[in-house]
Amino acid sequence: MRTLKRIFDFYILSNIHVGFAVFCLTKITLLAYGITDNLVPFFVFFSTVASYNFIRLYRISMIQGWIFEFLKSRKKLILGLTFICVLILLYLALQLQFAALLWLLPFGLFTFFYVVPFGVKKHSSLALRSVAFLKLFLIAISWAGVTVLVPLVNYHIEIDKVVVLTFVQRFLFVAAITIPFDIRDVDYDDDALKTLPQVIGINASKKVGLFFLMLFLGMEFLKVPVTAVPLRIHFFVAVIALSFLFKATKTQHRYYSSFFVESIPIIWWVMVLAGLTLTA
Repeated sequence: MRTLKRIFDFYILSNIHVGFAVFCLTKITLLAYGITDNLVPFFVFFSTVASYNFIRLYRISMIQGWIFEFLKSRKKLILGLTFICVLILLYLALQLQFAALLWLLPFGLFTFFYVVPFGVKKHSSLALRSVAFLKLFLIAISWAGVTVLVPLVNYHIEIDKVVVLTFVQRFLFVAAITIPFDIRDVDYDDDALKTLPQVIGINASKKVGLFFLMLFLGMEFLKVPVTAVPLRIHFFVAVIALSFLFKATKTQHRYYSSFFVESIPIIWWVMVLAGLTLTA
């Protein structure tokens, strides 16, 4: 039993789970256009694992105690996993369309400068994560870009109204499910971050998340034609996300956000697959 727990903790804390979540969001985008190829989804998976491990190891001294102890004791193993992921994603990158790589570039820079400071004046530097209010929206726009725009550009899908709506929906969804993480970390994040829970409080942050999810669902009606199966799936995804959002506390179980909330994209993907099967 203890061995299984260690494996599960490694799966979560080495960011394999979050990588799988982003993989699923990418698959959801492509399946809407009848594309079943896995090149971009796997590229996104390995790049997510590598980038999140880079961020976590770079900031290892600033994270919660139990996570710090776990990562410290398995640092070499996680570094090895990250190195393997980098090699694989470099190989996959050679197979991507050049246009997709260009679209990927700004989101990659967002990730790098999220934690690595860059010079703003001669004797000062700044990391993007330290800019007030930026953390939530930087994560959301990066996920939306990588799981919607990059894969569609790679397969030569025109960036039309529906794609823009999908991008905004994805941004709103990711922003909403990021709030439980900010609630969890409200006592650990630096005050300079000014995350939503730090600035407006936990309850008000949940209301903001509710507003995001209402927009997420409402924008589905702007897609013409409005089809029943995607609408029902978006409704259930919004309800599940809202349920986890409103039950989130700063004393939540260690797996509440990092496993259960992060599993919502996986549940979404399963619903999409089931919907495709029923309509086939």
